[in-house]
Formats: sequence, structure tokens, C-alpha cells
Amino acid sequence: MKLVNSIRWSAAALLMVVFSGGAAAGEYFEKDGVALRGYDPVAYFREGRPVKGLAAYTAKYKGSTFQFVSPVNRDAFVADPTTYAPQYGGFCAYGADGGYKAATDPAAFSVVDGKLYLNYDRAVQKEWNKDVPGHIVKADKNWPTVSTQTKVIE
Repeated sequence: MKLVNSIRWSAAALLMVVFSGGAAAGEYFEKDGVALRGYDPVAYFREGRPVKGLAAYTAKYKGSTFQFVSPVNRDAFVADPTTYAPQYGGFCAYGADGGYKAATDPAAFSVVDGKLYLNYDRAVQKEWNKDVPGHIVKADKNWPTVSTQTKVIE
């Protein structure tokens, strides 16, 4: 059954790549010029939920613009961006596990061992949650290659 689901997911991912228009990918997943679709990365840790940032409070990190709900959150990020920046460039962690880049839904997230992981959507997050440690090991291994890809599943 697991193999069948894996094949189904791989086939679906392939179709999405073929039909996705292939958005170019930067270091962090960006939509409309901001990382994390404009959500505050610090809020995931401090509030335990996604919170939309404001254009008035921004910071650049590795060429990407991040938005924050307050100058306090912005300053915390600037002081220690590696603590708050999402893993795998904010691309889908399950996708990195599978060897490809995919967009993310800010509501499909988890904080594991002090690190922020995002997923494509809540259905993918359910698959991710079935073996988080195993998926992290695979995604960590794949990320150096995946990070160089220019196509992104939208």
C-alpha cells in the first residue's frame, strides 16, 4: 500500500511539474516578491501559528525579503535569522524529501526541534506527519541537489 501511495504521489508530482509553468526559484520560496507569502517567520515560534507580516516591517536575508508583524519580530529575525528562517528555503519539506521543489501553504507548517518546516498543503502535511524524522533525514540529504532546481511545483 505504501508503494502504491508513493507511486501515486510521484505521478501526481510529475504531472504538476509538467503543467506548472515552471516558476523560477530563488534561495527562498517567494510569492509577489516576498518570502513565505508575506507571513512572519518569527510568529510561527512566538505565536504558534502563521501571521501575515506587514510591508512596514521587512528584512532581507540571503536575497529574499521577509515581512514581520512588528519591529520586535523583525529585530529578532535580523539578530538570528538561522533560528527563524524556514528549512529548505521555505519550499515544501515533503517535496525536498521527494527530490523536487514545491510551493507552500503558510498554514501547513510544523516546528520540529526548533526548526520551521512548511508543506505544500494540509493533505501533504498529513503524509509528512506520518514519519517526520524519516522525511527530515531524506530532505536534508536531497536538499543540496534540490536547492539548485529552477522549476517549482505551484
